[in-house]
Amino acid sequence: MTEQHETPGGVSGGALRGPDGSRPGDGRKDIPQATVARLATYLRVLAGIADEGVAIVSSEELAVAAGVNSAKLRKDLSFLGPNGVRGVGYDVVKLRARIEDVLGLAQGHRVVLVGAGNLGRALVGYGGFRRRGFSVVGIFDSDPRLVGAEVAGLAVADVAQLTDQVGALAPTIAVIAVPDAAAQQVCDRLVAAGLRSILSFAPCELHAPETVQIRRVDLAVELQMLSFETARDAPPPEVAHAVSGRIARRAPGARGGGAANRVGGRSRSNSSHSATEPSSKGSVVTP
Repeated sequence: MTEQHETPGGVSGGALRGPDGSRPGDGRKDIPQATVARLATYLRVLAGIADEGVAIVSSEELAVAAGVNSAKLRKDLSFLGPNGVRGVGYDVVKLRARIEDVLGLAQGHRVVLVGAGNLGRALVGYGGFRRRGFSVVGIFDSDPRLVGAEVAGLAVADVAQLTDQVGALAPTIAVIAVPDAAAQQVCDRLVAAGLRSILSFAPCELHAPETVQIRRVDLAVELQMLSFETARDAPPPEVAHAVSGRIARRAPGARGGGAANRVGGRSRSNSSHSATEPSSKGSVVTP
């Protein structure tokens, strides 16, 4: 079993693919996981560029939009084979189609979700899945109060019927959105039903055969990463205290809110912050 704590990218399926999602001789095994994650980001950016009617994009433009340097982008795209034209750039439609093919998205994916609680309903209601080739075809739960209810146009089925319905639904990916205590049992059901690609929102570790790909999204870990970035970028306590003290000692009548103070006939800005570009640091979960 392979389990990783990253934002999920496409997981390939189909009879001609190996357990890791690769076709014989297609080079997928040689693509690093970090590159795969960035390819998913490039695909999102390319979709936005295409919506704006842009036909050609340079590596520099694409790199800036994706939050990476152009050298890293070109290295990532080199795994896809020849794509761009030196001095011209990348054909947006062709590059988008190539990335979709490598990520196994060209044929789309049928997704079943187990867990119709608050998180499950939110996931099903997210329109970005369908736009990116993921169609939710079935929702399951064990709670009698939820079974039979309609969520995003789908009736919630009893999880006990999962094995019987998999044949008709033909899913390629399953999503687990249940409490920790039930996650392993649900995982076992999915594996027994023939699912080989599973995305779990349960923070606990799941055990499955080596042929099953499991990706785990732990929202608490993502928040802890953001907490670290916030703490790292914040000024030391003594600096913050010194700045606060200087503000408190300003002359009576000094205006706040960014207005200029008159000190000795000269203007001085009250604001101690300058506008900066958003940081791309950290791990972000964006389907």
